[in-house]
Amino acid sequence: MLDTVLIANRGEIALRIARTCREMGIRTVAVCSTADLDSAVARLADDVVCIGPPPARKSYLSIPAIIEAARRSGAQAVHPGYGFLSENPDFAEVCAEEGLRFIGPPPDLMARLGDKAQARAMMAAAGLPVLPGGDHPPEDAAEAKEAADAIGYPVILKAVAGGGGRGMRVVRDPRDLVRAFHETRAGARAVFGDGRLYLERYIESARHVEVQVLLDSHGGGIHLGERDCSVQRRHQKLVEETPAPGLDPSLTAHMCEAAVKAAMAVGFTGAGTFEFLVEDSDFYFMEVNCRIQVEHPVTEAVTGLDLVREQIRVAAGLPLDITQDGVVPVGHAIECRVNTEAPERGFIPTAGTLTDFRPPGGPFTRVDTHGFTGMTITPDYDSLLAKVITWGGDRETAIARMDRALSEFVVAGRGIGTTIGLLREVLRAPEFRAAEHDTMLLSRMLGAP
Repeated sequence: MLDTVLIANRGEIALRIARTCREMGIRTVAVCSTADLDSAVARLADDVVCIGPPPARKSYLSIPAIIEAARRSGAQAVHPGYGFLSENPDFAEVCAEEGLRFIGPPPDLMARLGDKAQARAMMAAAGLPVLPGGDHPPEDAAEAKEAADAIGYPVILKAVAGGGGRGMRVVRDPRDLVRAFHETRAGARAVFGDGRLYLERYIESARHVEVQVLLDSHGGGIHLGERDCSVQRRHQKLVEETPAPGLDPSLTAHMCEAAVKAAMAVGFTGAGTFEFLVEDSDFYFMEVNCRIQVEHPVTEAVTGLDLVREQIRVAAGLPLDITQDGVVPVGHAIECRVNTEAPERGFIPTAGTLTDFRPPGGPFTRVDTHGFTGMTITPDYDSLLAKVITWGGDRETAIARMDRALSEFVVAGRGIGTTIGLLREVLRAPEFRAAEHDTMLLSRMLGAP
């Protein structure tokens, strides 16, 4: 087993990883920018290394700085969390060259799956259904227009290197395709350093459902059920739950089995997520995430498994100590993301100092957060402040418990807005309560196009 793990991340996920490591008797090293030296994870970790100034490109995205921190602290392994360098194959490769275990899939597989167009082709070859789309990224706007006309509108343009809901544009009118192609390609170059795009048919009203898989390097592979992630803004998730409500159990069972089969076919190891769009009784592959997901706690709530612990065990070369028959989900769990954003102003991030921060408690209520009274929220990083997770014997109980928990959550500070009010509106929306919602729910609620 590993004895020292460097956590190459910040915020609530860094704190969450540190807590599991402490339970496992593993020494932790936190890396922090100068803005995070007084953070919750810096206070909890066994060692802290400052890796640079607040801008992420000079700290949390600096591979040399993180590798140097690992050398100085005597770390054996690196846990990347999610975001930042978590799906960067170059980082994983450098870790391997430096003798550090990267807690995630092999670098070459990360590279192939990180290329969304290549991942689509790989999964189609592994037997997963994919949406009608182009076989390769178009060279120019004319080729993109030809492909879109063949697919049929609406289509969605996606950045090959995209992720986290970014780098996507829906085109409903053929006259808008060329302009949308140029704008999306320019945006992809700016954000991801890669302007390649691919096209797929766009489903207007679909459910976004993902499957959690876990595989070791000894041929073992299981799934931990599915999660519904349909409540989104700008293609980014706000509410997740498991099991996915309102779907035929035979459909979700087929989806879960297909995800494990595909993961084994491509040699995946560790914890990963296969994301799908569900339309009526059909499902279509979207992408693979080679990291732990923001919404992993709902799976932990119904299975009783610690996914970070499982990641670490697999990275240490150990076989899974649970079989598929041993995964017995119980009850229903929901997660709401509390972001420091202003929903009434297009979800723009807000910043400032927390003058009063009181997360909720109570039975079957979990709060993953790095917030505390006196903490300064800067515009340098993602706006996620906390995740509230509730469990109930059934969905109605989990929803009622979540509404109660959110009503208790106090987040105050000059200029700081949150998504708490909007989240409570979602929980009370008739479509959501009836499990008849889809990815357009928030757009309808907010009157957005």
